[in-house]
Amino acid sequence: MDKLKFFREAIRDIKTSGTIFPSSRFLSRRIVKNIDFSTVKVIVEFGPGNGIITKEILKRIQPHTKLIAFEINDKFFESLENIKHSQLIIEKVSAEDITPILKKHGFDKADCIISSLPLTNIPTEISDRILANSYAAMVENSLFVQYQYSLTYYKKLKEVFNDKVKLSFEAFNIPPAFVYIAQK
Repeated sequence: MDKLKFFREAIRDIKTSGTIFPSSRFLSRRIVKNIDFSTVKVIVEFGPGNGIITKEILKRIQPHTKLIAFEINDKFFESLENIKHSQLIIEKVSAEDITPILKKHGFDKADCIISSLPLTNIPTEISDRILANSYAAMVENSLFVQYQYSLTYYKKLKEVFNDKVKLSFEAFNIPPAFVYIAQK
């Protein structure tokens, strides 16, 4: 691959994933740590990328649980299709469309949403719709888990989730990441 093509692909991936490094196993474990897998029936994952967090979720879900992954990046979508798991549903649509996709698969609400979306790279009007639609699509007391590489969205998540947002930090990731745990 020539250098120019490599850099163009790297820039495209940064825009859709927020980084050129995949999430570490430490970050993946921290993200799923607060989820009660014995009770959730529908987990939604936004921006699963190459599937590192997806695989961590699939290791822990119960036989009655479905995982619906939203991925718009062609390369990552193809990578996710290689994960063969009967409980995984992969959709190539925007996270804004959470409600119609849940209904398409026979669900009214999500029990948990895990987001790896690079919210700071997404236009504000779209990220605002994603958060509002996510909140509306969640059952009461469910979790919205989001990681970012800065504290930029802490205030926004507190507005959407009525101050029910906890923060943790994972140093063993490149780059280190903040994990927001919001509760409806």
